[in-house]
Amino acid sequence: MDITALPALSDLFGGADQWWEVLTLLPVLILLELMLSADNAVALAAIARSNRQPAQEKLALNIGIGLALILRILLIIIAQWVLQNTWVQLIGSMYLFWLVFDHLRSRYDQQNDSSDSVNEQSSQRTLLQTVVLLALTDLAFSIDSVAAAVAISDQLILVMTGATVGIIALRFTAAFFIRWLDEYARLETAGFLAVAFIAFRLLLHVIFPDLNQPDWITLVAIITVFSWGFSLKSPEQTAETPSTGG
Repeated sequence: MDITALPALSDLFGGADQWWEVLTLLPVLILLELMLSADNAVALAAIARSNRQPAQEKLALNIGIGLALILRILLIIIAQWVLQNTWVQLIGSMYLFWLVFDHLRSRYDQQNDSSDSVNEQSSQRTLLQTVVLLALTDLAFSIDSVAAAVAISDQLILVMTGATVGIIALRFTAAFFIRWLDEYARLETAGFLAVAFIAFRLLLHVIFPDLNQPDWITLVAIITVFSWGFSLKSPEQTAETPSTGG
């Protein structure tokens, strides 16, 4: 099915009697949302934890994810228009590339600046700035996930339900990743490598709109980079592990 085959709002309840389709496709859509949200969760976790204030991290995630849900539903409603205007996808791709560049720049500054200036600079981000950044980041990711969801089903309610459940799961997944980012030395870099892959995928779609990009390629890429990301614990975590030697 063409990914631009999203029905108009007047057809909101079109085919609503086919509830068997809803029951069978909903788990697939939720699973798809979760798989495509792994890199999203890392990016959101990295943004939320930048201030190193647990209370503010939780508040920022709650507000930011709530705003992201509203924006994602709006994106689903206008999905046909978005997918027909490649400049929107180009903006999303460039934003994701900027996230990767900003991450690499921050890591470089941390490695080459022995002072705490980098941490002080990041702590200047306000709650509002963090919330807006979280919402915009999820919106950029949603361009890819919504396109994949619409490709599976043209039922608007079904796609919205899958997106809602997916973004609720994303809220809890991001909270886990905030802790895991401190435990695994490579995980943040792995997450942003996945972000770069999604950005490249979007850019490729803009340049070659007729090019077929199977979703299994994205799945393999995400599994590969995250397997690498979880393969090494941070030195602090390793040191805290009690020795089992005799």
